[in-house]
Amino acid sequence: MRTTRLGAIAAALAIAVSGCGGGGEEKTSAANDKPTGSATMWVRDSAKGFITLLADQYNKTHDGKVKVTVVPSGNFVQKFGTAAASGSGPDIASIDLVYLPYFASKGVLDDLTSVLNSLSWKDGLSTAHKKLAVYDGKTYALPFTAEASVTFYNKDLFKKAGLDPDKPPKNYAEMLAAARAIRKLGNDYYGFTMAGQCGGCNVFEFVPHVWASGGKILSDDGKTALFDSPEVTDALAFHRQMWTEGLMPPSAKTDNGSVQPQSFQSGKVGMVNLGAFFVQTLVADKKIDFGATPIVGKDGGTASFAGGDEIAVTKGAKNKAVAYDFVKWATSEEAQTILAKNAIVPVRTDLVDKIYAPLDPRYKVLGEAMATGQTPYSVVENGIINDNNGPWPAVAAAGSGARRRPARRTGSG
Repeated sequence: MRTTRLGAIAAALAIAVSGCGGGGEEKTSAANDKPTGSATMWVRDSAKGFITLLADQYNKTHDGKVKVTVVPSGNFVQKFGTAAASGSGPDIASIDLVYLPYFASKGVLDDLTSVLNSLSWKDGLSTAHKKLAVYDGKTYALPFTAEASVTFYNKDLFKKAGLDPDKPPKNYAEMLAAARAIRKLGNDYYGFTMAGQCGGCNVFEFVPHVWASGGKILSDDGKTALFDSPEVTDALAFHRQMWTEGLMPPSAKTDNGSVQPQSFQSGKVGMVNLGAFFVQTLVADKKIDFGATPIVGKDGGTASFAGGDEIAVTKGAKNKAVAYDFVKWATSEEAQTILAKNAIVPVRTDLVDKIYAPLDPRYKVLGEAMATGQTPYSVVENGIINDNNGPWPAVAAAGSGARRRPARRTGSG
């Protein structure tokens, strides 16, 4: 049963983080201590393009110093949990926001509620990030980096297919019509592509269709899966129709996320749902005149997955003074400007128009998408969504939506 699998995953991770919290004297006044000395920080390898720039700027302008270790994304959850259990974890951790509820529930992170409340710009921070950082009424991390999913479309192909490049699709029917028109350009042209064998990709790129249609995949408390909703069924049927009509390339079925961007960059695919990072890639490539537009619902409406990282201080941090100082600085205009210039959506929604949108007109779409984006909340998100053997990828793989599936509890009980 799926619930048994999820229970096993949750139990394994619980063992990894059991006993966390040792490895250093905890200071209740850490936020007020003079920030000197060095603090260690772990980040996912998705941050390797900008984290050195950010750490270098902090180190140049502060008495305290931050030493960064880049950890492969696929190993981060297990490595961080194991290290925290043994007392050898970092002072600061940049964690994929979907995992925050889990780590917060295991008591491995410091309560940063007072730190958040001390920020004059707290109301301008990403709502989705703030929500995912809360457990039992307390905040265990601050927003750090953001990502948002939108639909990228090839304006040149739209023109060749007789479509208006300044009027992207507004609903499923219009997306289907555009995909069919582009497919008619030739045997090697396709209307849309996706990563069919990537659970994380599909929640980031597919689920916004469900949200835009007024549906959900999880209850607000994250304890009940709603995979049998009409909105999920409709979205699955929509993607299934594009596949059965041959509007997607064959690679879409087995793609683990590595082929999808290249397919669009080839100039032979009309539309793809991807994140803000892709703007920088396409601009540097200089091959495609592209647009970015919100991901649509069945009858209209738009939505986006608000992704990215949260930044937290660990319970066992050796240098909490520098750790607290850095996590606050990471949300400042100075730090967020560095991120914006490196194609990272600011978590400061109050700064999008000032430091991000002016860099490229398409960034405004990404900034607005992130500001209104959603993120599923669950203490076992990895087992439900990202694990390719979990229930969500199984639902997505089934595809047609013809069979209604019963809602599943997301816990082990």
